[in-house]
Amino acid sequence: MSRAVERRGPRTHRTLKDTEQERARAIREALEQLGPLYVKIGQILSTRPDFVPDYVREELALLTDQATVRPFASFVPALEAELGPQWRESFQSFETHQPLGAASLAQVYRATLRDGTQCVVKIQRPGSHGTVLGDMAVLRRATRVIGRVAPRFNEVIDTGAMLDVVFRAMNDELDFTREAANMKTARKAAREFKTIKVPKAILATPRVLIQTLADGQAAHRLKAEDLSRKQRKKIAKEFVTYMFKGFFVERTFHADPHPGNVLVSADGKAHVIDWGMVGRIDRSVSAAMLGTMIGMAYNDGPALAQSWIRLGSTTPWSDIGGFTSDIARFVPHITNASLAELNFGVALTSVLTFSTNRGIQTSPNISILGKSVANMEGTIRHIYPALKLADSIRDVLQDVLQDMARDASSPEQLAQYGLHALHALTHGPGQGIQALNDVVDRQLTVHNHTRLNDNRASKTAFALILLALRNRHRTN
Repeated sequence: MSRAVERRGPRTHRTLKDTEQERARAIREALEQLGPLYVKIGQILSTRPDFVPDYVREELALLTDQATVRPFASFVPALEAELGPQWRESFQSFETHQPLGAASLAQVYRATLRDGTQCVVKIQRPGSHGTVLGDMAVLRRATRVIGRVAPRFNEVIDTGAMLDVVFRAMNDELDFTREAANMKTARKAAREFKTIKVPKAILATPRVLIQTLADGQAAHRLKAEDLSRKQRKKIAKEFVTYMFKGFFVERTFHADPHPGNVLVSADGKAHVIDWGMVGRIDRSVSAAMLGTMIGMAYNDGPALAQSWIRLGSTTPWSDIGGFTSDIARFVPHITNASLAELNFGVALTSVLTFSTNRGIQTSPNISILGKSVANMEGTIRHIYPALKLADSIRDVLQDVLQDMARDASSPEQLAQYGLHALHALTHGPGQGIQALNDVVDRQLTVHNHTRLNDNRASKTAFALILLALRNRHRTN
């Protein structure tokens, strides 16, 4: 009898697993069929263990925004309306037989302008704009229902606020003039990097975008022999630093930097494309996120917990002590005793689970931030998986602190904050992070009456903080 049970057990387990996989696959396929908005939401849900079980998240991580190729003739009306009836005269050639890519919002074609410039022409799919707006309205109604039938759930996980963040990020994808503006900003930020390139927008209308051709192959198609180890390391390091500066300095960042949106060329350059979905956060959210990552990088549980709570808000059901204890037990195991293997995407997902279970509301911005970080790490694994992300945080920290210093109320007060931070950081990153938060809070409440014409005080302040962090790292 017992043997029969033993034989049946594994079969039952496999059947349950198969059922879960089939259900998850059906969810993914349904989202892909529903269209671009649902695909983006599904991708974000793949980073939210507080929303969906692990077996569904794993399947949602496979979501891709691909669509059936439509005949070029169906896009001609948009070209005529946006560029004029004589639009063909602007091009020396236009490869209409096969698009470079087909997504649910647009198709992309290769072309050559009259002056010989090789370019890419992105054309919005007919009817996609109205479809997405209609889907947004449906989802807004759904979140209102959730708020009524599950108020406690909605208190901890504000679904309406989370969707608002997604909708704002997607609005740029519905108007190509906004995407062109994003590209201009991104190109400016990329100037200081030798290996990071962003295409130039040549012409943009709401439904047509013409940009310079980004040569290269998608990061996930990169072969070992395509580039030297030195080239790969350089690209990966600069790409992560570029992204971190977006999170913590510019506070505007690519929200979808997956391997397909990073094209690596034979000359060792990474071309970051598809700037339709961009995340934007304020200074306080950026500082709290930085504090969270510093806590991870330095294996400091209290620092991480403190910053995460600042990133969201407490509810009547919050258990702060329990959350802090959860983090204290978790942080030492993040890297398996090696900072080189630190995986921020996975770690953020785990922290999110802890905070939700303890009734702490997470900032809706974490959905876009978490997605961007996870995509970034996925891209880096294809380019140079040995990169130390903790080192990248330390590399960009000086620029972040200098940015905070630039807006401080006065050189004298900034110097005081720097000395306070130096003292605090010698006792651990957690107290140093509190000092950084004090600077941010001060910026939000004190009008800047004094210009930092002499920036010696600002340099001294962030140098002290950076020095303390580096010393702390050496002792760990």
